[in-house]
Amino acid sequence: MSATPNSPRRAYWLKTMHQWHWISSAVCLLGILLFSVTGITLNHAAQIDTQALITNRTTTLPLPLQTELRQVAEKLAAEKTGDAEAPLPASIRDWLADSWSLNVTDEPAEWSSSEVYLGQPRPGGDAWLRIGLSDGEVEYELTDRGWISWLNDLHKGRHTGVVWYWFIDLLAVACLFFSITGLVILQLHAKNRPSTWAVVGLGVLIPVLIALLFIH
Repeated sequence: MSATPNSPRRAYWLKTMHQWHWISSAVCLLGILLFSVTGITLNHAAQIDTQALITNRTTTLPLPLQTELRQVAEKLAAEKTGDAEAPLPASIRDWLADSWSLNVTDEPAEWSSSEVYLGQPRPGGDAWLRIGLSDGEVEYELTDRGWISWLNDLHKGRHTGVVWYWFIDLLAVACLFFSITGLVILQLHAKNRPSTWAVVGLGVLIPVLIALLFIH
């Protein structure tokens, strides 16, 4: 049986689509698994019992650091009225790292007339640090809601940083390539698989009907 004139072109596109399909599926494999599992855990968040583990610490800042902190607060107060935002001094960040192994970056803290407050939200939990300006009292609280909450926050991109933010975008692009190349491959094989478009149409129709009939 002789080949049709468009057979070489069809073979080229089929091979190309297969290459892009398996490459995009390999790139987004772990991401799709992660987002599929966390889609289930988020959908059933009310049924999943998670207990937060809260850790509290208190101590007093050394006198030299208290003096430095007050000087920074006075300088900020002179430059701006009301509450101000500025990073903690490097010496205090180093002291926190040595004393409590806290990794406090140069992110802005909230400075008022009575205290310095630094919120440290994170995936799967939360944390905050407060230093009193009058007495140098240091308070730290860490809330850990468990690994399921951690994975759920990765799904939502909650407090995950710029690198994860871009990873989610790249994963979405890879998933688009995976879906589009899969659709093209279906189209190229549809002539020999009569049920192809019926199954594709059903996959489109089911969520549309659910949205129209059951979501109010």
